Amino acid sequence: MPPSCGRRNSRLALILVGFAWVGAAAAETGLSGHAEQGGLMLGRTAPGARVELDGRSVPVDAQGRFLLGFGRDYGPVAELRVTLPDGGEENRALAVSRRDWPVQRIEGLPREKTEPDAASLARLKSETEMVRAIRARVTLEPRIQGGDGLLRPSDGKVSGVFGSQRVYNGIGGAPHSGLDIAAPAGAPVHACADGTVVLAAPDLFLTGRTVMIDHGLGLISSYAHLSRMDVAAGTAVRRGDLIGAVGATGLATGAHLHWGISWLDVRLDPETADAALRDSYLGIRSEIKE
Repeated sequence: MPPSCGRRNSRLALILVGFAWVGAAAAETGLSGHAEQGGLMLGRTAPGARVELDGRSVPVDAQGRFLLGFGRDYGPVAELRVTLPDGGEENRALAVSRRDWPVQRIEGLPREKTEPDAASLARLKSETEMVRAIRARVTLEPRIQGGDGLLRPSDGKVSGVFGSQRVYNGIGGAPHSGLDIAAPAGAPVHACADGTVVLAAPDLFLTGRTVMIDHGLGLISSYAHLSRMDVAAGTAVRRGDLIGAVGATGLATGAHLHWGISWLDVRLDPETADAALRDSYLGIRSEIKE
């Protein structure tokens, strides 16, 4: 794992945050994970409570379980508000750790992909709106579980990290929104966790053949540049199921898998999301163990 991911200190951060909430006699809400740019936290509160992060409504299931995601440029402080069923409130300021992001230069991409014409821009806008609408449809039933972590969907060397500033053919682009795994074309790609396929697109402008899986509570994983898709929208998958094969479709210079994780419309670092789920003491599908 790259040094910037901060996993070495995640367990300590989890313990400190956990005691700050669960250790207080009046507190109804528990958190685990680490508030950091690109990071994920897991939470549990009283059933029926309402949760807000910086004024934004957070999806909460019937048992009071929820997730919190922090984007690449989030911070330095997040305000968490929990309104309990009896009308009481819990308010907490979460210090969001800053991370340094590398610059990655990529050459040799087709010019029509890095400098799209009007027709391509219209197509890109339409596809972006379609994906945004998918992310906005939240399933409250969680399919992930704290302690399991996320399965890395393909074997291979990491060739691109989350958050890096991308420069395509000398032109500055958007920061990288996931993890690139270099692997031979045709290498298997597996679901990183249980869920339901919500997108199986044969040819998106930037990501080519693309699969997206809904894991509940706003958490979605995406798998891009595939050479083959073995699932369709609506398919229920289990962690480790074969969903496709590595390819170079869309905006790609060679065969690799782009693996992305998002919470609502917030892009997260797959490696720090994995660390948060592995280290969680809450257990999204199990009872809290104090």
